[in-house]
Amino acid sequence: MPERFPKPWKARELQESFVIEDASNFPLAYVYFADRPQDPMTPNPRMTREQARKIAKAFAKVGQ
Repeated sequence: MPERFPKPWKARELQESFVIEDASNFPLAYVYFADRPQDPMTPNPRMTREQARKIAKAFAKVGQ
């Protein structure tokens, strides 16, 4: 039985997010970030690029 999301998974940086893709380049998740600081009281504040990168790398590691 073939895997539904073939391994390995990888994280790739886009303009305002990281996308985690399976081996066939199917997008599994997006992790969004903001380059400039945001007011923490803003509804749905975004992570920093470094925070998003760490989460994307951890997510992609699941599919190794």
